[in-house]
Amino acid sequence: MYEYELYRYISAELIRRADAEREIGRARLARRTARRTGRGDPEGKVVEADRARFAPAA
Repeated sequence: MYEYELYRYISAELIRRADAEREIGRARLARRTARRTGRGDPEGKVVEADRARFAPAA
């Protein structure tokens, strides 16, 4: 019975690691997609922090 319990523990650990690696891959893909969304726009994306840098137009 000990070998079976060890097998179950190792199997569960490998499944947890695979899930974590898949989640990391999804997060990387989401960040990459978010960075690329404004590339085709000639005006570019306005960042809220950049708005405060310039004085308002008269």
